[in-house]
Amino acid sequence: MLSYFSNPQRFDQLARILIPIFGALALVLFGVGVWLAFFNSPPDYQQGETIRIMYVHVPAAYMAMALYAALAVASFVYFVWRHALADTAAEVIAPIGAAFTILALFTGSLWGKPMWGTWWEWDARMTSVLVLLLVYLGYMALRAALDDAQQAARTGAILAMAGILNLVIVKFSVDWWSSLHQPASVIRLDGPTIHSSQLWPLAIMALAYTCLAGWLILYRLRSQALRRRVRALQRRRDHVARQREEAVS
Repeated sequence: MLSYFSNPQRFDQLARILIPIFGALALVLFGVGVWLAFFNSPPDYQQGETIRIMYVHVPAAYMAMALYAALAVASFVYFVWRHALADTAAEVIAPIGAAFTILALFTGSLWGKPMWGTWWEWDARMTSVLVLLLVYLGYMALRAALDDAQQAARTGAILAMAGILNLVIVKFSVDWWSSLHQPASVIRLDGPTIHSSQLWPLAIMALAYTCLAGWLILYRLRSQALRRRVRALQRRRDHVARQREEAVS
């Protein structure tokens, strides 16, 4: 399938269909999710109204991790099979994932202040998410620092794959070390432990974030593909022009 859609025309056709679908779904889901989360769900019996930060923070943290996993997979596909589309996907995912990570850290600090009495605590979960942001930023900086495009893609892919270790630490940090964060309450083998009045708004907001990320990725992928096509046509035109000049001379 990746080989099929690595064809620029096929990918462009798919992207033109999916971009408005993801955009419309994101708008609808955000509308429903915000209404349920901020106006229709009850306050928490311990945390009160501050629980509403959860509906922004938890999906942001989920997307930060999910997008890094996607970045690592795209990097692996490029590293092994040299698919240009996979490398482009990794390149466009990185800044989007970094933005979600920043949102997760910011809203986590807002939530932590009234609950824990501090904006920041160097516990395992918070520190590993900060490291996740640094890996995102390091990946982008590394690619920007190398002039050779293929070397930048290959070196960036190695860094992205190595960063999977930190992603595992983020996921299991609350289980392996003592942490201010509560253990997983949604994705559990024995089922969610939060009430449905909070679970449904949280799930809808998570879907809204997912559709937003899908829209952003596809939009940027299509833009990058169009830029590469324009550059390829310019190089072809310049090559033809040089050949004509050589023939005339």
